[in-house]
Amino acid sequence: MRRFLPDTFTILLVCTVILASLLPASGTFADYFGVATNLAIALLFFLHGARLSSDVVIAGLLHWRLHLVILLTTFAIFPLLGMGLSLIPDSILPRPLYLGILFLCVLPSTVQSSIAFTSMAAGNVPAAICSASASNIFGMFLTPLLVGLLFSVGGHGGFSWDALEQILLQLLAPFVAGQILQPWIGNWIRAKKKVLMPVDRGSILMVVYLAFSTAVVEGLWHTFSVRDIAVVVVLDMLLLAIVLMLTMHGSRFLGFNKADEITITFCGSKKSLASGVPMASVIFAGQSIGAIVLPLMLFHQIQLMVCAVIAQKYAAAAAHRITEEEAEEAASPA
Repeated sequence: MRRFLPDTFTILLVCTVILASLLPASGTFADYFGVATNLAIALLFFLHGARLSSDVVIAGLLHWRLHLVILLTTFAIFPLLGMGLSLIPDSILPRPLYLGILFLCVLPSTVQSSIAFTSMAAGNVPAAICSASASNIFGMFLTPLLVGLLFSVGGHGGFSWDALEQILLQLLAPFVAGQILQPWIGNWIRAKKKVLMPVDRGSILMVVYLAFSTAVVEGLWHTFSVRDIAVVVVLDMLLLAIVLMLTMHGSRFLGFNKADEITITFCGSKKSLASGVPMASVIFAGQSIGAIVLPLMLFHQIQLMVCAVIAQKYAAAAAHRITEEEAEEAASPA
């Protein structure tokens, strides 16, 4: 039963949304808080770059077929599914929430949870580390480009090429700086993971608070009903179910072994809250992004709960296979 309960970070996210709903940031305080948030985001991506070992990237690139499948799932299949949801009428799925789902579909994969679930399920962990990291690196370019393409095709606007420049300056530049310093500070930062975790999570909570403060001031909770949010939950679940089936069965069809299938399933089906919320604040700067990040926040919790169950089933199946192999070896004549 515990695996269905929200994790600590999800509880903090909910509390942050409640705080923004009751005491939204506004005026001068919001301006200063926005500057602090931008600095926190830059520090977040600097730490991402400093943590990522260059050796891991080089070693993982050798398994290019697996990475190609995951990248195509993340940046092609997901966006195509998101575009398909445009057929749902506005009376069922309000346009701002649809744009949030579409934005969710063009985001990179998660890093920490993809690796954690792959490890739990006895998958190819080195490949998962490389693929999830590569997804986030490519996402700095592909996500704003896909937003520009898909939102303009749908006549939704919301993106300018200046946003790509902001992505490069605010997100990629700190990441590259972290990579440059990685040989000297990487081991220390990886060893201080628990100490530095508040920076990771705190920066995301700051963006969420600022985003929902702006949205609340503009009447977010008066615009959307409980039914609207329920529709988003159902669509998030549908998206995840479709991609899980495609990655699981597609990897088998393509001839990948069980360990690679697990990696493709978990890395290909995830969407990153840690990258998505900061990207939304940059790409949609000057706009209300509360409705944009709401579907992503809901998807975050859904993917954690569902993938926890799947990982445990994979792990149980792997343990059963090992037991059978040991029994066969014991029964075979010397």
